[in-house]
Amino acid sequence: MVSTTGDVNAADEETHFSSASAQVLISKIMVCNRDLEKMKQNIHNVQKRLSNITDILGKI
Repeated sequence: MVSTTGDVNAADEETHFSSASAQVLISKIMVCNRDLEKMKQNIHNVQKRLSNITDILGKI
């Protein structure tokens, strides 16, 4: 079944999705989330360093 917007109704498609493939996807999502959290922390650290540099330059 296809709607007027071109979206496909997933219930009408035959898939080979299993518990094992779900576990693989879940573990990939968990790895991506961990990597994203590391990136967020790195960004936060860089922002703090830039703020410190700005503060020091403001005192000069």
